[in-house]
Amino acid sequence: MKPLIKKLVEAYGPSGHEDQVRDLVRAEIRNLPDYISVDPLGNLIAVVKKKSKTGKKVMLSAHMDEIGVIVSHIDDKGFARFQPLGGVGALTCLGGRVRFANGRIGTIGIDAKRDDPAKSPTLAELFIDVGATSKADCPVNLGDAAGFYRPMEDLGDRLVAKSMDDRIGVAILIETLKSLKRTPHEVAFVFSVQEEVGLRGAGTAAFGLEAELGIAVDVTRTGDTPNGIKMEVALGNGPAIKVRDSGMLADPRIKELLVQRGQEAKIKTQLEILEGGTTDAAAMQIARGGMPTGCLSIPARYIHSPSEMVDFRDVQATVQLLLEVLQKPIEI
Repeated sequence: MKPLIKKLVEAYGPSGHEDQVRDLVRAEIRNLPDYISVDPLGNLIAVVKKKSKTGKKVMLSAHMDEIGVIVSHIDDKGFARFQPLGGVGALTCLGGRVRFANGRIGTIGIDAKRDDPAKSPTLAELFIDVGATSKADCPVNLGDAAGFYRPMEDLGDRLVAKSMDDRIGVAILIETLKSLKRTPHEVAFVFSVQEEVGLRGAGTAAFGLEAELGIAVDVTRTGDTPNGIKMEVALGNGPAIKVRDSGMLADPRIKELLVQRGQEAKIKTQLEILEGGTTDAAAMQIARGGMPTGCLSIPARYIHSPSEMVDFRDVQATVQLLLEVLQKPIEI
């Protein structure tokens, strides 16, 4: 599974520009579901048809997009100013590298003269240097989007990359689909777009699918770093079953289903209460007439930085837990 994760996390795909990631996913699952479609917004939807009259219609969602930047101005010397695509922080940008759709690499610099150098920089004080000497020879244009550029590092149980959020969820859905040999349910695997800029893909997909229940798969923060936030989630303690975040209250029936399946299969899990941030589940829960929705979260350190870290054992356990849910009857 690690080669798949590496391929996904190193791919280009900021919000609104998920084409390359979608092509990778399609190639991986081509012969697995009963059918594959792409909706008008760009979500890739792979459906395994219902095998039993008592089976449920289940929607799973993981988003393909990553945070990035978009060029908003190019000066006479070819330096590009930018706006964020999603939750981009200036501190994690400085000195970083970005890659545009055409493959061009740029590095992020900071204004030499700042009003107060002692203060943390703002995005307005940063620029992208693509090696141009003038506006005329700049190889990128106004409106071009870029994602952060960093190879994945395999530290054994720990994996570090620039877009674990949420390519690790994408990898988990792919691996689950590959391993799903039998299910009584109709399962729609949704690889969604534009999550980082407003949960847009999951909302439209959920509206169209009209599923009976939904589970999002995404990353969450941890409380296991020095002087970290007060949060009972840690790397290596298994998938985190969401209870609440700033965008949703998980349906108690889905939460209990995930807890129960984990206990039955002796899969180590933990509960997640996230102070800030949300996932595709928030949009799924209120689409059309609404549906019972929960979320499985992969503990991740340094979210929305170029070096997000997850534990591979948590990733494997999440696949196992999803299979336990999908291969058995669901009563809610």
